[in-house]
Amino acid sequence: MTIKLSPEVEERLIGSIQRYFDVNMDESIGDLKAKLLLDYCVRELGPCIYNQAIADAQSAMQDKVAELDVSCYEAEFGYWSKK
Repeated sequence: MTIKLSPEVEERLIGSIQRYFDVNMDESIGDLKAKLLLDYCVRELGPCIYNQAIADAQSAMQDKVAELDVSCYEAEFGYWSKK
């Protein structure tokens, strides 16, 4: 699955990359270089992060499904025991 950023998010990320360079690298980075770095990160790092997020979500869902028998259990034939 290709990760596609909205233009608004891409613009904010480019600004964030430029700010990071200004603060931490003691140099400025232009729009083109910031966009190229962002594109690299999304293509190279994005799938790893995305896949981990899916695995984490899948694990959390499996844990919830495993708890269904406990949290949704109702005792059978309970009518006469309540009287």
